[in-house]
Amino acid sequence: MPAGCGCHAGVVLELTQDYPVAPAVLWAEVTESERLSRWFGRTTGGGGTGGSVELVVTAEVDAGGVEDEAVTVDVLECTAPERLSVAFAGGGGGAGWQLTVDLVPLGETATRLTLRQPVPEDADEEPGGDLVAGWRWYLDRLAASLAGTAMPDWSDYS
Repeated sequence: MPAGCGCHAGVVLELTQDYPVAPAVLWAEVTESERLSRWFGRTTGGGGTGGSVELVVTAEVDAGGVEDEAVTVDVLECTAPERLSVAFAGGGGGAGWQLTVDLVPLGETATRLTLRQPVPEDADEEPGGDLVAGWRWYLDRLAASLAGTAMPDWSDYS
């Protein structure tokens, strides 16, 4: 965990999900704005290690929320098609947070995605509850996007 990340000491949320697609396809879903916007949000700007993008989370609209304002996301590591690690600036005076996605091939036509997020100090809870439910919802939205099926309903997760 990076120094000064503003996280609960040593608490890291880790979720794993398998997808029936090749790593390159899943990589495109998590890094290309057009694909990412189908299940999470849209980005603008130059990514790549050391770069940054502006992210607008759009999926919250499907949960009865509103489209978020753009936030700057720094790309800490971008190693296609294996690892994406990013840091989000804190908004509204809150601590920033970090997210790492690792992709591991499971043969030629399947990939395991592991998402890790050190839990921010200003989180209302330890990993569980809405934090886990939210990421599960997003990962299931990713599966729906890949399959071309209806997006899951947030009420099934909250």
